[in-house]
Amino acid sequence: MNVPEQHYPTVDIIIPYYKRRDMLERCLDSLENTIYPAMSIVVLDNGGKEAGLVFLVKRYRNARLERLPENKGYAGGCNAGLKSSSADFVVFMNDDTVHDPQWLDRLILAALEDDLIGALQPKILSLKSGGKGKRVFDYAGAAGGMLDRLGYPYCLGRKFARLEFDQGQYDSGQDIFWASGVAMFVKRAVAEELGGFDEDFFMQMEEIDLSWRMKLAGYHVRSVPSAVILHEGGASLQSGSVEKIYFNHRNNITMLLKNRSMAGLCWLVPVRCMLDVVTSIYYLTQLSGGVKKSGAVWRAIASNIRQFSVTLKKRQAIQCARVVDEHTLFGHAPISQMTGR
Repeated sequence: MNVPEQHYPTVDIIIPYYKRRDMLERCLDSLENTIYPAMSIVVLDNGGKEAGLVFLVKRYRNARLERLPENKGYAGGCNAGLKSSSADFVVFMNDDTVHDPQWLDRLILAALEDDLIGALQPKILSLKSGGKGKRVFDYAGAAGGMLDRLGYPYCLGRKFARLEFDQGQYDSGQDIFWASGVAMFVKRAVAEELGGFDEDFFMQMEEIDLSWRMKLAGYHVRSVPSAVILHEGGASLQSGSVEKIYFNHRNNITMLLKNRSMAGLCWLVPVRCMLDVVTSIYYLTQLSGGVKKSGAVWRAIASNIRQFSVTLKKRQAIQCARVVDEHTLFGHAPISQMTGR
């Protein structure tokens, strides 16, 4: 970027942290190599009292530590960082990431080209596969987040658990439905306008919900494949764990109830109820932890029933403020990622 350094937009990298010092140190080491000059780092210690963490963070330029009295999850940790920020842009980032030196410079360039940008996502590749010399998309975001009409998230470069090799097939930036919380670049004023993440989500799908609310408010969410992040994955919850199943099912239902139009919900709710029952039965066929996994689906449903009045109030505020109709969002979306149409 050929502009005087004092004119660079400011960026705060917000990193919620919970008990993985080795990953945090690797992440901060990598961020040290970022060439963008107007960048600061905020590490949010999510309810921990780890000795020596303050000295670790002080080793890095323009980095500071903020401690939260309790673990507020990814959503709460990011919101705390957002409230303390005065930067032009923020990046909500996982601590199990490694970064190309020009990743942030390229995101800034893309953001400055569009006044209606709400969020941007870099290309996210698997760190584990990268260590083996392979360029494979990462599960959590890949080349950009999408949503089918049934409300199930998938990615460019990943459907269900099938990951594609990065062969340049998504190297043109494009509109996406959601930007991954692995490294979610956001215009701070937009995030504040929309109230940040929904802290009731705690973790899992909070970035999809925020991206959806951005799109309903008329803001753009796009991919920037020239910016590259490597992600290890599974640092918070292992794939297939009972708690991950619970949060994914609970938050997905909540997100649909908040953001989908009434016409969409009329056909979607019965279909999703049927699919959740089928999913719970499928888990029962698994020998290892099947009963607990099936129970997690029903706990998710029960939680949404208990919280329905709260969700309804959120829905009313979102739907009253929306400026984008359902057809614009889902007119070209597949009914299911399974069918692709």
